[in-house]
Amino acid sequence: MRPPTITESQDLKELCGRLQSSEFIGFDTEFVSEDTFYPELCLIQVATADEMAVIDAIAIQEVEPFWNVLADGDHVTILHAGREELNFMLRSVGELPKKLFDVQLAAGFCSNEYPSAYGSVVNKFLGHQPAKGEQRTDWRQRPLTNAQIKYALEDVRHLLPLYERLLQNLQEQKRQSWFDEEMDNWQNEVVEASTRKDWRRVSGIGKLGSQGLAIVRELWHWRYEEAKERNRPQRRILRDDLIVEMAKRKVDSPQRVMAIRGMERGGLKRKADELAECVRRGLESPVEKDASRNRKHVPPQLNLLAQFLAPALGSVCRRATVAASLAGTASDVRELVSYHLEKNRGEQEELPALARGWRAELVGRLIEDLMDGKKSIRITNATHADPLAFDDIP
Repeated sequence: MRPPTITESQDLKELCGRLQSSEFIGFDTEFVSEDTFYPELCLIQVATADEMAVIDAIAIQEVEPFWNVLADGDHVTILHAGREELNFMLRSVGELPKKLFDVQLAAGFCSNEYPSAYGSVVNKFLGHQPAKGEQRTDWRQRPLTNAQIKYALEDVRHLLPLYERLLQNLQEQKRQSWFDEEMDNWQNEVVEASTRKDWRRVSGIGKLGSQGLAIVRELWHWRYEEAKERNRPQRRILRDDLIVEMAKRKVDSPQRVMAIRGMERGGLKRKADELAECVRRGLESPVEKDASRNRKHVPPQLNLLAQFLAPALGSVCRRATVAASLAGTASDVRELVSYHLEKNRGEQEELPALARGWRAELVGRLIEDLMDGKKSIRITNATHADPLAFDDIP
């Protein structure tokens, strides 16, 4: 029997009507992102306590009714690593679900692994290995086979049982407030990132001066608008390394732009005047501040202290069965150490991640106590997987 596939708007409307009375809705998507500015949505897989279905987003195209159902109502929306799913929703209806539960994030508070693949989470908490076999499918091709539909449904089949198991674990370990805090922060970051035009993410700009950075900024914005208009990935319009090369050479004429190796590809010759104009605007614009020249003086002991204290984070997280990568990084430890040193000198600074919320409760306060001499670190068993102990100092 072929699994349920929704290819007609009327069938989608009827599904949405049933979803409105559901207490829990799990969903996932299949999309292709190689050839378009935004990923191309192909399928939406849905699971409730009563049914599973696949919405063919290519056949129907207008799937806004489904996103509206997720945005409305008092149900819990369950997904795994759902950043792109939320981006689809934001672009369609501009809203997110009211109650969101990401099982990957929850698993990070109940295990030492984060981020974990869906199959790994299912196996660890439910003891089941989801079926594989269609990872290389081009989800744009039609018709879809029964095997492809069944594979797609496997990505939502276990979402509701995972929700129940992980929620129980969070409550038993008194970590639901930690998860709720992180879930809110994650959703806010997804919303902010959806509209952020972050030209500083161009690779290879670290050694550019302030004028070069201004050129990168102008070229990035040109590339962004060009890619959006032509519905193509940004790096297919103009590669990062070519942006950086133009910024290094400060080439402000079409002839000099086209003399750069690699510019002869992708139809860039037709855009040589526009690219040269971007370089000129960068040269003439107010100089961008070079962040590397405005950093505070770093005390020589900072890196030593951070390297010494970073293992404390991993040790505490292992014992608490919380993923250390979720709690923080060595860079976060350095920021906390720097903040603590500045605070003790009476200087005010924005709270670093390890000094806020559940991270401070779990590990941040311990690190500050170690720096203040209120606690000590000792080795209990050098051959043990977790050899460190933290003792109060009288």
